[in-house]
Amino acid sequence: MTLATNDKGAPAQYLTFMLGGESFGIGIMAVKEIIEFGSITEVPMMPDSIRGVINLRGAVVPVMDLAARFGRAPAVQGKRTCIVIVELEHEGERQITGVVVDAVSAVLDIPAAEIEPAPSFGTRIRGDYIAGMGKVNGKFVILLNVEQVLKLDGLPDLAGESSAADLAAA
Repeated sequence: MTLATNDKGAPAQYLTFMLGGESFGIGIMAVKEIIEFGSITEVPMMPDSIRGVINLRGAVVPVMDLAARFGRAPAVQGKRTCIVIVELEHEGERQITGVVVDAVSAVLDIPAAEIEPAPSFGTRIRGDYIAGMGKVNGKFVILLNVEQVLKLDGLPDLAGESSAADLAAA
């Protein structure tokens, strides 16, 4: 994945948020909106990282718990917990997913010169989930590779259809 920059190499914008006391960022171009944490409908047989689905203006949107996706305990709902709606292109189709975060912080401009490659050790999440480490005010922001983090390949269809692997397992 390439980091978000414009044609002139100017700073890219990232939506930063807190999760488990750590600061993360997602390229702003992938963020569609931020909504209040509300009622999530659980869907049977989903992995722990999928909380369920929400109704977003008539569309069924899966909601991923990033803490669980990173192998941590599921996020606990607090006053500032919200859902970031992320829209990506995947195999020519739009994929809209909600991600549960502890709190949204700010939209930051991070110059490419202030972004270091992902470390090969020392983080508590998979290396392919990290696009880089942004330096902001003397602290690091973990910049996520949202395409990898939100990859839903191999999951049962949330509309109710079973995949061939599910049918073979039955």
